[in-house]
Amino acid sequence: MTLAPEPIRWRDGILELLDQRQLPQRVEYRAHADANSVWQAIRTLQVRGAPAIGIAAAYGLVVAMQPHRNLAGDAFLVHLGGAADYLASARPTAVNLRWSVNRLVTVARRAMPATGAQLYESIRQQAQQLHAEDRAMCHAIGRAGLPLIERGCGVLTHCNAGALAVSELGTATAPMYLAHGNGVPFRVFAGETRPLLQGSRLTAWELQRAGIDVTLICDTMVAHVMAEGNIDLVIVGADRVTANGDTVNKIGTAGIAILAHHFGIPFYVAIPSSTFDADTPTGAEVAIEERDGDEVRTVLGNPSAPAHINVRNPAFDVTPHHLVRAFITNAGLLKPPFATSLAGALGGTSA
Repeated sequence: MTLAPEPIRWRDGILELLDQRQLPQRVEYRAHADANSVWQAIRTLQVRGAPAIGIAAAYGLVVAMQPHRNLAGDAFLVHLGGAADYLASARPTAVNLRWSVNRLVTVARRAMPATGAQLYESIRQQAQQLHAEDRAMCHAIGRAGLPLIERGCGVLTHCNAGALAVSELGTATAPMYLAHGNGVPFRVFAGETRPLLQGSRLTAWELQRAGIDVTLICDTMVAHVMAEGNIDLVIVGADRVTANGDTVNKIGTAGIAILAHHFGIPFYVAIPSSTFDADTPTGAEVAIEERDGDEVRTVLGNPSAPAHINVRNPAFDVTPHHLVRAFITNAGLLKPPFATSLAGALGGTSA
């Protein structure tokens, strides 16, 4: 089984990010040596997926602090806090982004009194630990969801919650990779995911590369494919899950959940513990990122609508918790009532 290229590489103090805007045509890595470069990479979707941008931001904080290693500890912390706030502003909806940089800041504060060099080493080690933990969580999510992938079943997924969105295996795709590795025959339907086509450019590409039976469909085909009886379950990822289980994920997810409910198809959400936001009561309190209208006016850079026409481009929507059958997590399969099961198993998101 051939897995997708690593989205994030850390080598001898150098951060390299796979430029996912170039996929599937080219596999191209870019080196990032300062906070602004990493901020731009996150904002422009060179790196995307809630866990991956959290890891990228953690390493981004490390490279941002490399020039400040000779400062006194207090001065280092001042620069660290400013860089953390800046990186966290790149994409406000995904909770992993703020969670990861807060975790590094907290580790540095707890290490005081210390020199700047010692504080730098503490955040570097913490970023690498976070990266390793994400790999372990992906495998745990895969094991928790593996029993859901039965012989001959059809699985629908949306956007990309695959290996490209995390460190390894993915979240929504982790059970699929493990089932495929075990020789279980099944098929995946991947929605293209307009406006930026993460489903067709990324998910379909990486699953096909791994040898998994995958069929690409337009977003508007979901109801028809479900009505045909081709879908037995839906597994998606998430950028944030609030305390009550409301799920914030790529735009279009809520519509799929409503259709799944109509057709009696179980709808699952796969997340690591870092995506659970215990501090936000419901999805209604989450700020939804609104992106540039040209993403809708064009398809892969080619005009597809009248120039300057008014556009709405929310990047995410909120799926109400009552439409979710269960959460597939690194702590196991969590079922309703979610206010109890999520908090009990995953805890809070604060570092």
